[in-house]
Amino acid sequence: MIIDLSVLVILSPGFAANEADTTCLTSQQNLVKSLNKIYPLLKIIILCSQYPFVSSMYYWHGNKVISFNGQNKGKLNRLWVWRKIWSALKKINRENNVIGLLSFWCGECALLGKHFGSKYDLPHYCWILGQDAKAQNKYVRYIKPSGEQLIALSDFLQDEFYRNHGIKPKHVIPNGVEPGQFPKSTFNKLIDLLGVGSLIPLKQFDIFIELIHELKHDYPNINAAICGNGPERRHLQSLIKKFSLKKNITLLGELPHREVLRLMLQSKILLHPSSYEGFSTVCLEALYAGNKVISFCRPMKAPIVNWFIVETREEMKEKLATLLNINFGVPHRVIPYTMDETARVIGGLFLQKLSAIN
Repeated sequence: MIIDLSVLVILSPGFAANEADTTCLTSQQNLVKSLNKIYPLLKIIILCSQYPFVSSMYYWHGNKVISFNGQNKGKLNRLWVWRKIWSALKKINRENNVIGLLSFWCGECALLGKHFGSKYDLPHYCWILGQDAKAQNKYVRYIKPSGEQLIALSDFLQDEFYRNHGIKPKHVIPNGVEPGQFPKSTFNKLIDLLGVGSLIPLKQFDIFIELIHELKHDYPNINAAICGNGPERRHLQSLIKKFSLKKNITLLGELPHREVLRLMLQSKILLHPSSYEGFSTVCLEALYAGNKVISFCRPMKAPIVNWFIVETREEMKEKLATLLNINFGVPHRVIPYTMDETARVIGGLFLQKLSAIN
């Protein structure tokens, strides 16, 4: 059983700047809330190396957050930020009963967490969340993690990390959905296709627009929307203009998380053409909102109901055409994993260590 005032330290490149900031690392926000709910006697302290862009200490839903305002600047600034984080970790460890450290992504935060944990005999786990599993991740050679210390967000990331770095994460703890965040609204499926994500080349929203252009001949009134912002916005606007799709596609920009969930309740299909994905939160949320989901990336080896994995652009087009022809009827909610389940398993890793000590 967890004892009062035990502290779990979370190290992350960024976190919500305040309680109204619902778009910054939504899944990580949900994880902290679920940890609060399941382990009410556990105190959580979150250290943010890069964002928010201010050096401060504040409270987010009762959790202490310390931001170090790294802003992803050059090497000297990064080393200075690391030094300040190390000092903060020493102070936290001196004043609290720290049961362990959890790092988001296998990067600079995991580097600090691993070496601090080793020095002060504290368990450290790193949650591999996406592109940190790629071969280009140079931090891995300095972190030198064991498989026991690594948590992969998905089967795909477990295999990807092992293939690229020769270390197989022992734990696979998937992303989860928080049903309580969804607006209390009836299904009203007026949007045929929805896209959600940052407007960056990796997400390949140009394919989203091109497929609608090709399908418009057979579905002239096809209605689509894309939620998100980023450097590709102007390019996507030019494609919409080029293909005369202003009446068919709306770029909605970045919206509060609750508004995105409301749009999912109004949508039939979530089209997610990203070229690389660890375990997309938006796909899981869309499933719970009664959407069919189509993507190139397969997060888990076991199939997930209403989530269709395709290999090529042409297969994506064919699957879209098939789904647009069906009668959706009463939408079926699918929830493969909840965030409470995720939090319970992650928290259990640290509680096992605490039980062994006691």
